[in-house]
Parts: sequence; C-alpha cells; structure tokens
Amino acid sequence: MALLRMSSPHAHGPGSTARMMRLVILATVPAALTLCYFFGWGTLINLMWASVIALGCEAAVLILRQRPVGFYLRDNSALLTAVLMALALPPLAPWWLTLIGVAFAIVIGKQLYGGMGYNPFNPAMLGYVLLLISFPVQMSAWAAPAGIEGFAGVEGFSQALFTIFPFLGEPLSVDAYTLATPLELMRENNSLTIEELWQSHPIFWSVGGQGWIWVNLAFLAGGLFLLYQRVFTWHTPVAMLGALSLMSLLFYGGDGSSSNGSTAFHLLSGATMMGAFFIATDPVSSAVSTRGRLIYGACIGVLIYIIRSWGGYPDGVAFAVLLMNMAAPTIDYYTQPRTYGHKKSNKGLAKSD
Repeated sequence: MALLRMSSPHAHGPGSTARMMRLVILATVPAALTLCYFFGWGTLINLMWASVIALGCEAAVLILRQRPVGFYLRDNSALLTAVLMALALPPLAPWWLTLIGVAFAIVIGKQLYGGMGYNPFNPAMLGYVLLLISFPVQMSAWAAPAGIEGFAGVEGFSQALFTIFPFLGEPLSVDAYTLATPLELMRENNSLTIEELWQSHPIFWSVGGQGWIWVNLAFLAGGLFLLYQRVFTWHTPVAMLGALSLMSLLFYGGDGSSSNGSTAFHLLSGATMMGAFFIATDPVSSAVSTRGRLIYGACIGVLIYIIRSWGGYPDGVAFAVLLMNMAAPTIDYYTQPRTYGHKKSNKGLAKSD
C-alpha cells in the first residue's frame, strides 16, 4: 500500500479571512444598535449605503485588474471597511460624503496597493481622515443624542433618509439637530471648571456625554467578544487604553478650566473603544510582534491624548492610527523575537559573503 508523503504542518481548523471578518462585523452590532438608539436611523442607512459603495468599488477595481470578483468579495474585507466607515461618520452625513470616503478607502487605501494584505494604512481610517480634512463642517455635524433638552432629535426612518438623501424629500435643517460633541466642548473650554462645564451643557452626563458613554461600552463589549474568539491578542488595545489613561492622569488639571478631562472621560468619549478594538488591531497595518504590539498600542494612546488636548482636532484616533501605521514596520524590525537556538533576534536580512 502506498503511503502519502505529506509535510508538516498537519493541523487544520475553521479559521479563514472571511470568518474573521464576519466575526468583527458581528462584534460591531451592539455599537450599531446603540448608535441607532441614541442618534436615530441615520447609522443604519449609512451602513447600507456604505456597503453598496464598498462592494461596487471593490468589484469595479477587481474587474479592471482582471481578478476573480466573487473570490475576493467573499473575504468580507470590503464589507468590514464599509461598516467601520459608516460607524465612524456622523449618523446624518450627506450621501456624497459617504460615497467619497468609502470609495477612497477601497480604491486608494486598499486596491491601489494590491488589495488586502498589501495596504500599509488602515483603509477605513484613510478615508475618514480624507473627509475630516476636506469637509470639516460636514464631519462635525453630529446629531444630538436622544434625551437632550431643547433637541427633538431625528424622528423616524423617513426623516433620517431625507436628510441623508435630500433629493428624495424634505431634509432637516442642520441647525435643528446638530450639537457639539463632548470632546469638542472640552477642547474649546477655557474658562469653566469641570463642574461648571457639566452644568452648562445638557449633553454631559455622569463621566462623559449622553449616548457616547453607552456607544463606547458597546464597542468594548464587541472588543471583548473578539478577544474571546482570539481574533486578535490583548496587547494592542490594552497598551493603547493604558497609555491614554496614564496621559490623562498625568495632565489632569482637577476641576480647573485648564483640565483636559478625566481618565474616564477620555476612555468613554469619541472613538476610543472603537479605535482600541476595531481599528488599531488591524492585522495588516499594525505591528505583529508581541513587544511591537505593546509599543504600537501605547504610542497610539499617547498620540490620541496629544491631539485631543493640544492638536487641531477634538478626537485624534484616526490620525494616531495612521501615524503609527507608518511606524509599524520599523517597530517590527526592532522587536523581532529571538529565534529558537539563537542568542539574539536577527534583524533584517543577513549580508551575504
């Protein structure tokens, strides 16, 4: 009887790129539902619209590159980029804003470099930063969360639909539903104590902003689910959140007007938890060594605080991630693990004699 000659490894499992992407998309469901509850139906509409754009752009580029369309669409990477973009954008962002951001993320941020696995930057954050720099007014038009005194909120699916696609019906006036985010109010404050700031703006509640606290907790729940499923390791998110916490403790000005916010405020505001568990952990554009992930995540946390407190934007997650995407190869180079049988790690290719 002939014996099959098979080389190692012999282990096999259900893991695949498509499965990992599906798990990440599934983990965003709590945050998506929370955003819909506090900010209206716009988030759901953005999710559907962004998904159509991402899949269409991905298919178009694959056809131009003469690659199998169905094979690459089934890995769900384009769909995940669309989901992350839609969750990061203001819920009532105009249709053309989502179109530009998602198309840029897929065509330029991903496919220009050769597709998934070759992109040096996180595509979703690349598209988000393009919109943030190019259209700051539209990107700052966040709807007031439900329950804010003086704001009726966006009621009904049709109202949100007409605001996003104004050519379909009568849209809402921007001034009727927008309100500054907690991070914007904290950054612009230069005269009030923390207690006075909390009392003067109805959006503040407990340690952060109404709605924002629960959105971040929902992202945290999704992130813990991904950790349980071993989609990524704990090193990057823990290092990022730890560094952000340390920075906020070091520079916390108490209740004075010079305060940049407490640790709890920074952890539960903006896109902190989304960035820690869904953006910084991107396996393609982040550091891959264990020590590298710790350094990579810690640097993101430090940069987020610096940008929030002294930079030109109230939330610095996207900028911090893209800056560290550039540094990830260098971090990996200097943090390579030691190969078994060697006294030290081998950095780079050895020169031939």
